[in-house]
Amino acid sequence: MADDIMLKHEDLVNELKQYLGNTKFDMIFKSKTAELTKPEQFLMKMEMSRLSQPVARFVDLRGLVTGHVKPYEHNGKQHFMDDTAIEVFEKALEQHGEYTLAVYEAVMNTENNHRVLQKKAIEKAELPELNDSLDTDVIKFASYESRREERMNYSIKVTIAYDDKKNIAASTSDISLSGCKVKLVTRHILKKGQLIAMRLVGLEQDFELGLKNGIQYEVVAVENISREYNYIRLKRTYVENNEAFDRFLKSFIHGNKRRYKVNLDNTLDAVVSKGYEQYYIPRVTSLYVFLSKKDDHYYPSLSLTTENNIFIQRYFTDERAIPCLYNVLNHQRITQLLTQTTAVKEDYLYTFTHVSSGKIYYYSATRSELEKTPELSSLFLSFGSQKESWQCFKLQIMPTHPDDSYIPLSLPNSAGENIEKLNKPPSPRVEGLVKDVKYIVVLTSIGNAVEQEQYKKLNYDKALVNQLKHFGHAKHQTPPYLDIVALEYVNLRSHKRYLYKTAAKVTLGDITFSGYTRDFSVMGLQLECEQPITFKKGDIILLSFPDLQKITKKHQLSELKYEVMAIGKSFTTINLKASRVSDFPHAGVTFFTQLIENNKDKLKVSEEAPKVEGLSTALRNMVTKSVCQFPLYLHKEAAHFKTGAIGFGLYASPLHVILQNFGLLSNKTDLSSILTDEQIINVISPHIKDRSRQDPPLAFTIAINFDPRKGDIKEAITSQCVLGEDYSGFEKQISQGIKSDLIFVMRLYLSRTGRPDTDYLSNELKYVSQYAMHKAKDLEKALWSVAGVGDVVDITEEALSHLDLNQQQIEQMGRRKLIWLNRLR
Repeated sequence: MADDIMLKHEDLVNELKQYLGNTKFDMIFKSKTAELTKPEQFLMKMEMSRLSQPVARFVDLRGLVTGHVKPYEHNGKQHFMDDTAIEVFEKALEQHGEYTLAVYEAVMNTENNHRVLQKKAIEKAELPELNDSLDTDVIKFASYESRREERMNYSIKVTIAYDDKKNIAASTSDISLSGCKVKLVTRHILKKGQLIAMRLVGLEQDFELGLKNGIQYEVVAVENISREYNYIRLKRTYVENNEAFDRFLKSFIHGNKRRYKVNLDNTLDAVVSKGYEQYYIPRVTSLYVFLSKKDDHYYPSLSLTTENNIFIQRYFTDERAIPCLYNVLNHQRITQLLTQTTAVKEDYLYTFTHVSSGKIYYYSATRSELEKTPELSSLFLSFGSQKESWQCFKLQIMPTHPDDSYIPLSLPNSAGENIEKLNKPPSPRVEGLVKDVKYIVVLTSIGNAVEQEQYKKLNYDKALVNQLKHFGHAKHQTPPYLDIVALEYVNLRSHKRYLYKTAAKVTLGDITFSGYTRDFSVMGLQLECEQPITFKKGDIILLSFPDLQKITKKHQLSELKYEVMAIGKSFTTINLKASRVSDFPHAGVTFFTQLIENNKDKLKVSEEAPKVEGLSTALRNMVTKSVCQFPLYLHKEAAHFKTGAIGFGLYASPLHVILQNFGLLSNKTDLSSILTDEQIINVISPHIKDRSRQDPPLAFTIAINFDPRKGDIKEAITSQCVLGEDYSGFEKQISQGIKSDLIFVMRLYLSRTGRPDTDYLSNELKYVSQYAMHKAKDLEKALWSVAGVGDVVDITEEALSHLDLNQQQIEQMGRRKLIWLNRLR
């Protein structure tokens, strides 16, 4: 009945909303509703009262609007809104004077909200209703919140008194030591900041509480749940200073929380998000470099390394074992990149090294720098690509803040003995190391041999070779210190690795390479060769240890068979595993087993303790809060792979924006137009099914022609996916669409996963299992189903420059794409 009346007078309701906050609202209300019946006027008044209630709801529009969502702080609370929502929020806030339900509903009903767009489309019969069968999850990184205390779901009769009103009947929904949530009929109007006295009459029937005047609470927020009821969130003021009652309530909650169950919503959300995050960060091939600012000068101060990105850090390390990123990511270059108007600053970085008198000198240029010096561009690209050290990187810069280094557990301190310790913010030493950090640089190695060969063919004036010094970097006598921090995560190796350097000879056929061991374990080792090797993954090589042979006569340490498991991008670092036939002994395995057993007190374990406790976690948190790529997860179902989830960080990638455009970035999505089932079955699955977690990521390349004029994503996208980094086969598809479509060329780096790092989630999983074992098992099952994790990087500009296309058409398409992306962002 009430809903029918409100629907009947919907236009009047919307009109009256515009006057809320006006000092003459009551007079306006009487005038506008004069022709309504008394019951209709009453319902209309109640609706206006409902909308005027202050609220403390957290606004998170990520994946819900077509605009680019960014952090927005109001009254100490961080929301996530796009520019349209921020404009509506600020305008409504000015109108109503405070953050009320009317403000919240206005923000949630902006014209670019997917739900609003969908409703309009359904009314016009242009689009079908939302598809509830979407089975790819959208994981919002770092979107979980923490709680200070456990809240027990407990309903008990209470009475409330405020102003001159007493004994107002209500009931609790949940309760904690310092607060509670109360269900109260809407005719009783409470406002944020108001003080009330509450008696726990339901408990007083069974316990002597000694609280004749009740407990004083302050109203934190009012949340409307229906026409009849509001939820009133309350916090205690502790004016009573009654330690006996505090002890009773704490004991009562602790003793009954298994019976009445604690509220697990925050924790369940956190376990899902953190579970997917722990797969992603360790497998990324990009190097994370943290830029600090001191005395108005930017410089790289920290880098976060993993086994997948360490090769980039090593590449930028000179003969003195000093990291040289201070040269490449210099203040002048960073300052220039920061002039870009987009949230994420992007460019391509080309580098090579020159060795003179045993010293390594770095040369580098960005694409935009070369475009400003066209007379030197061909010289740099052609000369540099002749070098074995030639590299091309995708460079991305995004803002960060020292506060991002702290992500507490989703559990309150009262949840366990060690939780309070784990919930502590970073130590003063860690805070000191990150306090000046302003930006994160993401360096991704995207170059390939085909591109390098094309650069070699460029013509240049040899008389200009001396001009290369323009791109060279001098060595500093005392360079800024760069702290290299290894990411701490679960050790999935079967055997411990020990650091040890000894000479080794590697033979394949009639070719022999010299090198030395970096580390070894019982079953395998890592070698660093003196020059790039020519064999490939899967080859069986013969390994000899001349120096180790001198200390043993019992073991034959020459021509030992080892299988090549992985090769670094420099082609000098090799991971080897002992090649055994059935259960026959392997001399290398036997020798290293005895060597480890007899020298455990002398050998140094490869996984060293962190130099600064907690620094790795702090940097990981900062990265997690600033993800700008497109994380992709493959799930294993029976013998098949499928796209089980995608990640969504603070900064949307072009693929996120495309999905946003079709309302496919809420809790579920459909990725089948971008990465089809056929591509997963025929292109991806055959190449990753037999790989292991220890293998380096496998590169795939995806080309997408996107027609933004189409209203259906399946009609708007033409997609191809191939194994490897060669995209020349896409030339026909791209050339056909470049005049009218938007072109995206993406590199997908895909890894197999091992077991989930449940140590990272152990406290939250343990907490959930105490109160809902089935939910904990469901969460673990979902995490175990993740079989592959990938990172999708946009390489469009670099790729198109190597195809035989009309340069003018490329530039026109680039401008159209920029306009379209910025319209949605």
